[in-house]
Amino acid sequence: MESRLDAIIRANDIRGRVPTELDTAMAQRLGAAFASFFREDDPEITEVVVGRDMRLSGPSLVEAFCGSVRTAGLDIVDLGLASTDMLYFASGHLGAPAVVFTASHNPADYNGIKACRAGARPLSGERGLRRVRDLALDPPPPEPAARVGRRRGVDLLDAFARHVQSFVDAERMRPLTVVADVANGMGGLVVPAVFEGLPPALDVLYGELDGTFPNHPPDPLQEANLADVCRRVTDTGADVGLAFDGDADRVFFVDDRAQPLSGSVVAALLARAVLRRHPGALVLYNAACSRMVPEVIAEAGGRGVRTRVGHTLIKQQMAETGATFAGEHSGHYYFAENHCSDSGVLAAVALLEELSRDGVPLSELRRPFDRYAASGEVNFTVDDPQAVTETLARRYRDHPQDRLDGLTVDCGDWWFNLRPSNTEPLLRLNLEAGTATECARHLSEVRAVVESGR
Repeated sequence: MESRLDAIIRANDIRGRVPTELDTAMAQRLGAAFASFFREDDPEITEVVVGRDMRLSGPSLVEAFCGSVRTAGLDIVDLGLASTDMLYFASGHLGAPAVVFTASHNPADYNGIKACRAGARPLSGERGLRRVRDLALDPPPPEPAARVGRRRGVDLLDAFARHVQSFVDAERMRPLTVVADVANGMGGLVVPAVFEGLPPALDVLYGELDGTFPNHPPDPLQEANLADVCRRVTDTGADVGLAFDGDADRVFFVDDRAQPLSGSVVAALLARAVLRRHPGALVLYNAACSRMVPEVIAEAGGRGVRTRVGHTLIKQQMAETGATFAGEHSGHYYFAENHCSDSGVLAAVALLEELSRDGVPLSELRRPFDRYAASGEVNFTVDDPQAVTETLARRYRDHPQDRLDGLTVDCGDWWFNLRPSNTEPLLRLNLEAGTATECARHLSEVRAVVESGR
């Protein structure tokens, strides 16, 4: 049991293959552990919000989980099908801790749990998941509950849509044409609901909720999975393309020329928009972001702070520092007025409002932000990630380095970050240089060290 728990409980969430790593028995055990943890965290808690994505294993895992929570005497507020950002909204709206069964962008045979405290406050390995693991491994002696918790269904889709719409001025938005590839994921539920009543015309690709992902994997960080949205933008002459991941908390953008925008460019665009409304505000960006991002934050009069990668860590830092906005290169965008939480569809409408304000095509709006050539995220499967990292540190020991998150090396006119994934057994490399030729040359150089181990 200990090895199974250690395999699925990660830095920011719980994730594993079904049924070899995560099954109904494990879900039942985790339900009891979360009930105990939430009560330890706040003895006044009386209910837990629960949702799930469209994965086929979701209903049985949720039933097992909810059974244990109810046995512990806590009520269940059942959202049914819900995106992760909708769950964070529910937690903030209802003032209750919340759990959503999802494996985000992972393949169909995975499932997992993202969780938060009441008010959408983060719950990470450092601030809760380690305790949940201990409670699942060694449950406290059961105390007779005064009653079995009730279970009630709540439909918050319309309330969530209105919440997201409140972040933009619909009267200032142009009737842009927008293609949204939701990859048979939860974007198929929330994206049309949010866009209803807004000026942009929405064209949805793969809107049917289907946990087998019959069209392509729900991982827009991989450029191959953007092929369909790029093709539709070209074929229809659309102004913008959107690509959501499986649980819809991340979004990637494609311009009117069917060229993808990096997460760093979007983070900079959104940061500039936020700083126009909140002059001098603090903005967070993670260690994988382009060096262009802090440049734009400073140019817009803001204060930028670099952080580690990971949604729970960033949410906690936002709350502690009073940051107004945070962006990650991986497509997560966080807004203080959204309970410091990330939302793909909120970022989408915010960028569309910015595009409407400037009155130029996205291909032109992005131009001042495309300052450097980037490798994109390059993943490596290695036997000993720490040894590979140290080899690279020695190889570039004459250049400034930091260990904020993995290894970052600043070589002057180019730099790279190499860090272990929080969700998969991989090393992730992001490298940036002044030109595409220099980027390719340095990428080949670093790749050779990683792959050879020397």
